[in-house]
Amino acid sequence: MTFFIWVFMAAINTLFRYFFLYNGNTSWDDLSEMTPAEIKAQDLFPMGFRPLPHSKHSSGGMVFPQDQIDNMEKLEDRDLERFDIEYDLPSHFTPEFPPPIYLTTRPDLGDVSQGKVLSIKNYYELFKGVLTPVQMEGMRLLLTPFPQQQFNQTEDRKVREPSLGVTCLDCHVNGHTNAAFHLNPDTRPQAARMRLDTPSLRGMHNQQIHGSKRSLRSIEDFTEFEQRSAYFDGDHVTAAKKGVNLPDRASQVAMMAQMQNILDFPPAPKLDSAGRLIDEKATEQELRGEDIFFGKGRCAECHPAPSYTNHQMHDLQLGRFYDPEKISDQYNIPDGPIKSFTLRGIKDSPPYHHDGRLLTLADTVEFYNLVLELDLTQKEKEDLHAFLLCL
Repeated sequence: MTFFIWVFMAAINTLFRYFFLYNGNTSWDDLSEMTPAEIKAQDLFPMGFRPLPHSKHSSGGMVFPQDQIDNMEKLEDRDLERFDIEYDLPSHFTPEFPPPIYLTTRPDLGDVSQGKVLSIKNYYELFKGVLTPVQMEGMRLLLTPFPQQQFNQTEDRKVREPSLGVTCLDCHVNGHTNAAFHLNPDTRPQAARMRLDTPSLRGMHNQQIHGSKRSLRSIEDFTEFEQRSAYFDGDHVTAAKKGVNLPDRASQVAMMAQMQNILDFPPAPKLDSAGRLIDEKATEQELRGEDIFFGKGRCAECHPAPSYTNHQMHDLQLGRFYDPEKISDQYNIPDGPIKSFTLRGIKDSPPYHHDGRLLTLADTVEFYNLVLELDLTQKEKEDLHAFLLCL
């Protein structure tokens, strides 16, 4: 399937907002009034709300956006461009690049990135006197390239020249995200694997499980698992010949975790210390949206203040809305239990849902209104969207 078809599939959920239902004279309000069984029977659940495929779903691997490719080529002369596939989302649906960096240890400094993309070439200059020696070593490791399934020295790599590999912060650029994606390594057969959008590392100190589907119980577990398995699509045999890096848990992993755990959420000037809106700073629409978030919208059941996550896995039971089917080389099945990601700073982390299928916050509100059967009015959706922009 061509790159352009995948781009269309990635963007189709936004297009559906304007025209997908009207061919059958069915509106979003009509859908909201239908039961899941009725939607399923008439096959009306929007295709853009179903799992988003990886561009190479059968083989998978990491795929980087062009901004990251260009910057690593310039800074390190390291090639992140695969010859078999291009990144498949338009740049206006991806996070700001380069993203700012906020540290829990130095809130007085604000953004410490100086507008630069972190690299092994510049991190020391940027953070000397700001980080402790332990944190600095953790940052060095996060910026050190190690072999990965598609980026290595072997003949079955997916880059033109032999490669040193990729770094943790190639995906989690500046401790945030650039919307790079790959396939989860722990589902078989491959056709049933989920596409994974790169989550932000901001606010890791407030999170107790990691890794979307895998429910890893510490950032140390996540760091170690990524190097041992996820870097190689879950194939430890292949990893052995390509040069797997096994960081030492007691020293290297601990230092990487120390660094990740001081990456802070962006400032939210309209929120108080408990994570709620300050009346005199918020608009009437934002205050109405907050009421919906903690009331009719049921958002706070999974995303309570102040960190706006409950550290649990939740199953939206999307199988109520559609039957599993094979589409191209992807077995399109319901998601199953998925981690509740934090909503703090959510406006800075498009696209949304674990696989990036929801390109905007407006799409996300529409999705949850439907699958949670909330029956929000158009005005209530707009109010809720305004509140989300405050987080």
